Amino acid sequence: MQASPYLSIVVCVFNEAGNCQPLVRQIQQALSVFDYELIYVNDGSTDQTLLELRALAQDRLRILDLQKNYGQSAALQAGIDAARGEYVVTMDGDLQNDPADIPQMLTLAIEGDYDLVAGIRAHRQDHAILRKWPSRLANGLITRTTGIRWTDYGCTLKVFRADLAKRLKIYGELHRFIPILAHLEGARMMQVPVRHHARQAGKSKYGMNRTLKVISDLMLILFLKKYLQKPMHLFGGWGVLSSLSGLGLLSYWLIQTAFGHSETGNSPLVIGIVCFLAGLQFIGFGIMAELQMRTYFESQHKKPYTVRKIYSNEVAVLPSISTVFHSQAG
Repeated sequence: MQASPYLSIVVCVFNEAGNCQPLVRQIQQALSVFDYELIYVNDGSTDQTLLELRALAQDRLRILDLQKNYGQSAALQAGIDAARGEYVVTMDGDLQNDPADIPQMLTLAIEGDYDLVAGIRAHRQDHAILRKWPSRLANGLITRTTGIRWTDYGCTLKVFRADLAKRLKIYGELHRFIPILAHLEGARMMQVPVRHHARQAGKSKYGMNRTLKVISDLMLILFLKKYLQKPMHLFGGWGVLSSLSGLGLLSYWLIQTAFGHSETGNSPLVIGIVCFLAGLQFIGFGIMAELQMRTYFESQHKKPYTVRKIYSNEVAVLPSISTVFHSQAG
């Protein structure tokens, strides 16, 4: 295998011993004409998953055995960090995603110059109550709150341009929000229908409890989407509003007291002081958050922008990615 393969296939598994060998065979058949590496991330499995993977005689295969079960987001991040290809493909290890869809998605990514091509499970073969309904609820909630129209946030089968995949930082339950994280990076994205198969072995790890996790992470995503580089706009706005409300209540109390009208007692005074002090705290939070953002960018020499591609009239020395792709596929 070359030091820098063209494709990196990242598969995260937790207790999927019965699905490892069949999926590896399917990937071999679907991608036989490609230069690829296969990265399996064993996310703390307690069954025979690791033994099954180690028994595979596959020189393209690399196994990342995590110390414990960290969850899908952390496992995906580990696989992406280890990927060496120009394009990164992520997929589930339960045989529900079909590797035969990858060439089509890769073609779309290259010819359409997309940074991310994601699958839409057009005919889902899942349990309605445990998988379909929670997924639809989560998809609708995310779409309504973020304003980003995306049909299927939960489909793991995705093709990334490697530089985009490595810029995304996935933790918590943020793997469901990958399209939003990519949108924040200015990625060009599209969705395409893909096949979806019923689970044949193992047990599903999804359920209604995931919806609550999605809601909590959604609040973080909304903050990142709107105020990541300008936190003062959030905290400062609430701070000014609260301070002005406090001053208004204090003025009302002073006027009432000066003219001997005290039907409301000292309530406006107490509430006014609380609102004014809360406003100062919000403004202080905003200033601290702004300083932290400046430190984050400046101390690590990070830029608040990303240059996606540079176009020039100079003659290209190296072949384009599409040329490489067509030569390998042909």
